[in-house]
Amino acid sequence: MGYTEISPVDLVHMARLALTGSHKDIQMFVRQLINRYRLGAPELSEQLGALLKKSAVTRESPLRRAEVETMPVDLDSRLQLARTEDPVQLDAVPVWQGTVQVQLTQIIEERRREADLLAAGLHPTKSALFTGAPGVGKTLAARWIARELDRPLVVLDLAAVMSSFLGRTGNNVRNIIDYAKSTPCVFLIDEFDAIAKRRDDQIEVGELKRLVTVLLQSIDEWPPSGLLIAATNHPDLLDPAVWRRFEITVPFPMPDFSHMKDVVQLQIGFDASAGQWADIIARSLDGLSFAEAEREMLRARRQAILGSKPLVMALQSIVQERARKLDRETRAKLACAMVELGISQHKAHEWTGVSRDTIRKGVQQ
Repeated sequence: MGYTEISPVDLVHMARLALTGSHKDIQMFVRQLINRYRLGAPELSEQLGALLKKSAVTRESPLRRAEVETMPVDLDSRLQLARTEDPVQLDAVPVWQGTVQVQLTQIIEERRREADLLAAGLHPTKSALFTGAPGVGKTLAARWIARELDRPLVVLDLAAVMSSFLGRTGNNVRNIIDYAKSTPCVFLIDEFDAIAKRRDDQIEVGELKRLVTVLLQSIDEWPPSGLLIAATNHPDLLDPAVWRRFEITVPFPMPDFSHMKDVVQLQIGFDASAGQWADIIARSLDGLSFAEAEREMLRARRQAILGSKPLVMALQSIVQERARKLDRETRAKLACAMVELGISQHKAHEWTGVSRDTIRKGVQQ
């Protein structure tokens, strides 16, 4: 392949972009070149794709430090409009349910194999909407993705963005979005429904409705070099036009018994006595989110330490507290699990309120 195959116009434009120091514009133009030369100069296209894959700004580079230092602020409060977590650290590797695991893993794999996608004229997923009840792992998923991609997590700070001055909130949103677009990061807008409500909501003032328009435009124009994640506990409040803007929607369900047991075993660790109660504890936590279940387990561990008693005793207290809050079917399963563990039907009845006759039939079945 000779240099005559490259357009002089493209070379001049690339030099102009390089001299201005616009990292985002350079990346976008390189993507255009990859598509343009794919057929006429495939080797050049592959080389550009490899360079683009390696172009992520490292944590030590001056550019990355400069971007962190120029985080936009609210003109009135002088508060930074976003919080940056870099590097992202997790206490444990999260376990996701079914399709959630598949979707999150694909987002990671697309970024790792970006060159392959570019060679096919595609780009990795650049926007995702996470939905689900509080505590089911939406924010944790964004943090996990950022950690896996070795990118900073930039989280929109709603308290700093929402200004009491008319028009200031819209400017704040534009400023922080422009910052996130120019920074190789995972940008998280948590509580997305707070600023992307339905525009037919008669309660909301005009400025918040204009914010929706700003957000829609920003999502449409989001560069493939970054990843935008929005999370909401109230998807029903979102403006209908928001949904089709995101390339992928990931619903996070409440934990089932199997995944609740994983949470329990993670907190129990290697305590053999408490481990025998894993099934019973998991059933007693039915209806709670991952975060709520983890709080209950941590509470039991603290009680065990402060009371100088075995962890299993503290966990049994949690089971007793939770048992009467469960629905009838779950209480019956809990009572049967207790009997199968060797606990008397009398105690199982006392804890759950399930009749001994029902327990006996359940165990037999």
